[in-house]
Amino acid sequence: MNKILILLFSISFLVTACSNYNQVVKADDFTAKYNLANELYDQKQYEKAIILFEQIYQHAPKSAEGELSYYRLAKSYFEIEDYYMAQYYYSAYMQRFPYSVKNEEVLFMVALCSVKNSPEYTLDQTETELAINNVQQFIDRYPQSYLIDSCNAIIDQLEFKLETKEYDQVKLYDRTENFRAAVTAGELFLEGHGQSVFSEEINQVVVKNSYYLTINSIESKKSERMEQTKERFRTFALRYPQSKYTKELSALIDKLSENTTEK
Repeated sequence: MNKILILLFSISFLVTACSNYNQVVKADDFTAKYNLANELYDQKQYEKAIILFEQIYQHAPKSAEGELSYYRLAKSYFEIEDYYMAQYYYSAYMQRFPYSVKNEEVLFMVALCSVKNSPEYTLDQTETELAINNVQQFIDRYPQSYLIDSCNAIIDQLEFKLETKEYDQVKLYDRTENFRAAVTAGELFLEGHGQSVFSEEINQVVVKNSYYLTINSIESKKSERMEQTKERFRTFALRYPQSKYTKELSALIDKLSENTTEK
C-alpha cells in the first residue's frame, strides 16, 4: 500500500512540475524563467534549462542575467554531449562578451569541444587537425594559464592519433604488397615521426618493400633501386643495431648481392 502511495505521489509531483515548467516557458515573467532555469541547471536537467536560457538571453542580451544565461547555454549543450552546439555558443560568447572574465575558460572549452568531436583514428581526421589548431590557439593566447599542461597532454594524444592513422596506412600498403606506396608512405612517416614508437617497424617495412620493389622492377631500374635498398638497410642497421628485424632484412640484402654477383 505504501509503495502505491509513493508511486502516486511521484506521478502527481512530476505532472505538477511539468505543468509549472510549461507555464513558466509560455509566460512573460522573466524573473521566474531565470530562477527556474538556474534551478534546472543545478539539477542537471540541461535540456529544459536550455529553452529557458535561450528565452532569457533573447529578452535581455546585454544584462548580467543574459550573459550568464548564454554561458550556461554553452555549458548545458556540452553536458548533454552536443559538442557542435556547445562550441558554437562558446565561440559566440567570446564575440558577444569580449571583456568577460570567463573568456580564458571559454576559449579552452571551444578547444575541448573540438577534441570531443575528434573521431576514432580509423576515420577522417579533419576534426582532429582542427582540434590541435584550437588547442594551440589557446596556448598562444594564454601561455601562462594553469591549463597549459593539460593542453600539451591533449595535443600529444591528438598527434598520436594522427600518427597511428599514418602507421596503419603504411601497414595497409605493406599487407597488400603495394611496394612503391609502402616505401613512399613509410619514408614520409619517418620524416614526420622520427621518434615514434612505430619508427623501427616502419623502417623495417621500408627496407623490405624496397627489396620487393627492386626485384619486381624492369631491368633499367633495378641497379638504382638495388643501391637504394642497400642504403636503406645500412641506415636501419645503424639506427637499430639490436633489432629483431635485422636477421630477416640482412637475408634479403644477401639475396640482392647474390643476384648482382651472378650477373
